[in-house]
Amino acid sequence: MKDHHLFATPLLAIIACLLWSTAFVGVKIGLQYCGPFTFAGMRFMLSGLLLVPLWWSHRPRLNAVLNNAGLIFKLGFFQTFTLYGLFYFGMTLVPGALAAMVIGASPLVAAVLAHYCLPADRMTPAKGVSLILGLFGVTILSFSRLPWESATGLLELAGICVLLLANVGGAMGNIMVSRHRTELEPVFLNSAQIFIGGLGLWVLSLLLEAPLPLFKPWPFWASLAWLSFLSAAAFSIWFKLLQRPHVKVSELNLWKFLIPVCGALLSWLMLPEESPSFWPLAGMGCISLGIIIFNIPAWRSTNSDRPAH
Repeated sequence: MKDHHLFATPLLAIIACLLWSTAFVGVKIGLQYCGPFTFAGMRFMLSGLLLVPLWWSHRPRLNAVLNNAGLIFKLGFFQTFTLYGLFYFGMTLVPGALAAMVIGASPLVAAVLAHYCLPADRMTPAKGVSLILGLFGVTILSFSRLPWESATGLLELAGICVLLLANVGGAMGNIMVSRHRTELEPVFLNSAQIFIGGLGLWVLSLLLEAPLPLFKPWPFWASLAWLSFLSAAAFSIWFKLLQRPHVKVSELNLWKFLIPVCGALLSWLMLPEESPSFWPLAGMGCISLGIIIFNIPAWRSTNSDRPAH
C-alpha cells in the first residue's frame, strides 16, 4: 500500500496541475466578456454545486459540519476568495503566459510558509536546490518579457505583485488543510469552501462591477463551464492528497512548477497575441530540472526499499 501511494500521489498531483494549467487560457477568454470578480464568483459557486452529487449520498452529520465551520470559512476565504480574487484581478493586468509563470512561484511560497507553520515540513538540501531552480526558472520567465520597457510596464509589474499575493493566499489554504485533519470528506470540504468563497466574490462583484447581461457569446459560457469543472476536479484531488498522512505541503506543492510550463504553452498555442521566445523556454528548462532533482531522493528511497529478487 505504501508503494502504491508513493506512485499514485505524484500521478494525481500531475493530473491536478495539468487541469489547473488550462485555467489561464479559459480565464483570459472569459475576461473579454465579464468583470474579474463576477466571472470568478460564478465559476466557483458553480464548481461547488457540481460537487454536490458526489457527496450527497454520504453527506456529513450536521454536528460534524458545525464543528468544522471555522475551517470551512477560513478555507473559503484563503483558498478561493483571496487566491482567486487576486488571481482574476491580476489576470486583467498581465498576459496569460506571464500569469502562468508568476503563479509558478507558488511552490516556493508554500515551502517557506510550511517551514515556519508546520514543524514536520522543514526545508531539506534537495528541496532547497529544487526550489531555487524553480524560482530561477520563474524569474527568467517573468522578466523575459521586459515589462519595464513596454507601454503598460507599470501595470504588468502591479499585476505580478497581485499574483504573488495570490500565491500567499493559496499557500495558507494548503497549510490549513494539512494541519487540520478533519472527519469531513475532502470532496465535501472542497465543495463547501469553494462555494462560500465564490459567493463572497460574487457579492464583491455586485459592489464593484456592472451587472452581467444574460446573453453572452458561446466562448464565455464554454470557458465558464470548463473552469467550473476543472476547479471541482482539481481541488478535490488536491485536498485528498493533502490529507494523506505521508504527504507534506512543500513537497506536494513542488509539482505546481508544472503549471507555468503547461499554462504558458497552452497560452502560446491558443491565444493569438502571445508567442514564445528563447528565454521563456530556458526558464521552463530550469523548472523541469528542479522537479527532477527533487524527486531523485524519493526514487532512490523507493528502489532501495524493494526486496532483492
